[in-house]
Amino acid sequence: MSKLKLRGKDLRAIGYPEAPVISVAIGVMEKHYKHHSQDAALALLTQVLQDPAAFSADEHLGKIAEKLVVEPSAEIPLLPEALPYQVFGKEFIEDGALRQMNGAMRLPVTAAGALMPDAHQGYGLPIGGVLAVRNAVIPYAVGVDIGCRMCLSILDIPAASLEKNASEFKRELIAQTAFGAGMSWKKPEDDAVLENPAFREIGLLKHLQAKAAAQLSTSGSGNHFVEWGLVEITDPANEWNLAPGVYLGLLSHSGSRGLGAQIAAHYTKVAQDVCQLPREVQHLAWLEMDSDNGREYWTAMNLAGDYASANHHHIHRRLIKAMGATLLARVENHHNFAWKETHGGENLIVHRKGATPAGKGALGVIPGSMTEPGFIVRGRGFEGSLDSASHGAGRQMSRSKATQTFTGHELNRILKEKGVTLVGGGLDEAPGAYKDIHAVMAAQKPLVDVIGTFLPRIVRMADGGPSED
Repeated sequence: MSKLKLRGKDLRAIGYPEAPVISVAIGVMEKHYKHHSQDAALALLTQVLQDPAAFSADEHLGKIAEKLVVEPSAEIPLLPEALPYQVFGKEFIEDGALRQMNGAMRLPVTAAGALMPDAHQGYGLPIGGVLAVRNAVIPYAVGVDIGCRMCLSILDIPAASLEKNASEFKRELIAQTAFGAGMSWKKPEDDAVLENPAFREIGLLKHLQAKAAAQLSTSGSGNHFVEWGLVEITDPANEWNLAPGVYLGLLSHSGSRGLGAQIAAHYTKVAQDVCQLPREVQHLAWLEMDSDNGREYWTAMNLAGDYASANHHHIHRRLIKAMGATLLARVENHHNFAWKETHGGENLIVHRKGATPAGKGALGVIPGSMTEPGFIVRGRGFEGSLDSASHGAGRQMSRSKATQTFTGHELNRILKEKGVTLVGGGLDEAPGAYKDIHAVMAAQKPLVDVIGTFLPRIVRMADGGPSED
């Protein structure tokens, strides 16, 4: 007899609420009632739902009943005023982002925060927001695309060959990458991350492993990209002992695909069920780190981060192999994640939603736009920013406004002037939709030292679409 396999939608169909009880119920049934038929299992779950008190003493079903008998949570009051926090580049940050950050700084679990110069309004925590809290993790302060990150490979191929053999670089860039929502490869890659025990131990993840395997080494939509370009190393004391000069580079920006999105959606709903907040900050509902749900989310978040890293590594491996290159150096960093860190002598959970870790000596990549340079940086460990820096130039207009403002003719003119070949992309990603990367970098001089630059030359993106990074 085949083992029982339940899905969240099976339980919702018989009346179970969108709450932690679904994950608990699936775990209990698949472990202790695995030889039940689907119908028998659902019939038993229906009985527990209709009269949870009757099953409260049951060794196994009592765990489900306990989750069903929950007293309504009272709304959690906010602090009377926002805690103080530093803002970098305030002169070009929209009011909406500042309002969102002020809301985050009124959470009773908040200890400290900072706003980066590329900040703009998002959902819950603004993109470019850094939030440190006590004994809690906030799924929406991590973001929808968990583990969204940058990865830069510096290669041994002479930089001049990029222009000389442009058609070959473009051909392989198209052949070795796949973009867009739901995109997958016909022949999936294999990776140790797919064997992570969390895929077997957490109910939600059990049903996401197949999707994760199919989407491994693909890229999302929106501002995600893979591009060939020119790296200039300007710091003679760089960490790789590379001679200052110009090198060929491969840069990618993407995250954890459908895996991360579904983890974010599920645990945000769980958090909102157990953490009732005023409407204006409802997306900042948190999970306590010492709760079962908090531990589950932390495990799932770290899995999504490892998965995002594996995505980049496979993309780079294929392209490096296709061009017959050798890797000289690599720089990579998350910018949608949460970390356990110590600040002000206190152990905190630091959320960086669209912010680059910039602890003392930490290396990272801060991209510009499809025509503007990105920067290889070394963190200075500035406490006022909670060891953080911007994750890019940051949008200065929405996607819809960008498509209404720019024309295809104008975009093509800019690409030609800058010597950039674009594959895919759309007007929503036009360079003018972004802030001036040089102004953003100037606003964060106390936060990072620049040790090199990356100038895009052949850029591959999806054909457009929403993204929150």
